[in-house]
Amino acid sequence: MLANDLDPASSDGHLSAGHLKRVPLHALHVACGGKIVPFAGYEMPVQFAAGVLKEHLHTRAAAGLFDVSHMGQIMLRPKSGRVEDAARALERLVPQDIIGIAPGRQRYALFTGENGGILDDLMVANFGDDLFLVVNAACKDADEAHLRAHLSDVCDITPLPDRALIALQGPKAVSVLTKFAPDIAAMKFMDAGPRQILDIGCFVSRSGYTGEDGFEISVPAEFAERLVTTLLADPDVLPVGLGARDSLRLEAGLCLYGHDIDTTTTPVEAALEWSIQKARRKGGSREGGFPGHDIILKQLESGAPRRRAGLKAEGRAPVREGAALFASETSADQIGAVTSGGFGPSLNGPVAMGYVPTPLAAPDTLLFAQVRGQRLPLRVAKLPFVAPTYQR
Repeated sequence: MLANDLDPASSDGHLSAGHLKRVPLHALHVACGGKIVPFAGYEMPVQFAAGVLKEHLHTRAAAGLFDVSHMGQIMLRPKSGRVEDAARALERLVPQDIIGIAPGRQRYALFTGENGGILDDLMVANFGDDLFLVVNAACKDADEAHLRAHLSDVCDITPLPDRALIALQGPKAVSVLTKFAPDIAAMKFMDAGPRQILDIGCFVSRSGYTGEDGFEISVPAEFAERLVTTLLADPDVLPVGLGARDSLRLEAGLCLYGHDIDTTTTPVEAALEWSIQKARRKGGSREGGFPGHDIILKQLESGAPRRRAGLKAEGRAPVREGAALFASETSADQIGAVTSGGFGPSLNGPVAMGYVPTPLAAPDTLLFAQVRGQRLPLRVAKLPFVAPTYQR
């Protein structure tokens, strides 16, 4: 995931070139002309020869291939042999209904803190015997420690550092991938599980971080280059860096951890209450029981004082992360701030997200952002900015 001003080092303030890790596909990125930058402790491609704009639009029109191997992959294996025991244990740490994830399915979840804030967002898949987790790169060590501290009595917690993770996103992703794994065509949005691609044992989910139909593929590192080289040989597939990944997810209204959500934002403030199922809410069969449940359940009932909102600038100037927000052109009191912002290539204009008082989060509300000493008008817009094309 990428900081919105395309300054990858900003996600990890203590990086130094001598301590950066390399993903298994590093040599291939260099050979493909990738511009390598530090991000979350890794050397990662921010763009390739086509450039961010073309990579973004190609993903919307055909298929973009992303390397996200810096993300954390963790297997939770229940000591009892019953996956429901692992799911029940994980519910100690997240407000989502993990027990309700059917085998072969996955769900978006949130690690929460005692203050109701978000420690990380993650994906949880039920593989039948185990739970497979994908967590954010900058948080993966802390997440593993968090899991060990709270779940070791029930689960064996196994990080999977020897697996690469790639994403094939866009309307032609399915036609490309089914050439090598025909059974994948039957998968629906958020289906997940082991699959064979090129006779390689992979973990595949029909999901992604772009708003487009597509797949995320966990592959043993030793086979990653063969798989990716094969996919890139298809004329519909273009290698895409973290720059376009960021603009795609912003248009899709998806949160970037450490920017749009963090330990100071609750799921309700972040407009992520859709991810909290009925079973974990007040009156549900497994109400509460997760860190910060008293605060989060109260906000689910009564609302939160502030809200993440989509923002569309009325001019052409982009409004970037950190810009102060005001209720009027002349008011002295700051009411919020932009957390993600930049140019939306699919919309041919600037888009942003930020936090504002809940009464001001209604669509079409006029607000102003402070940019280089000027107040620029923008309006609250419904999220996502670009309609998703998930195959449900």
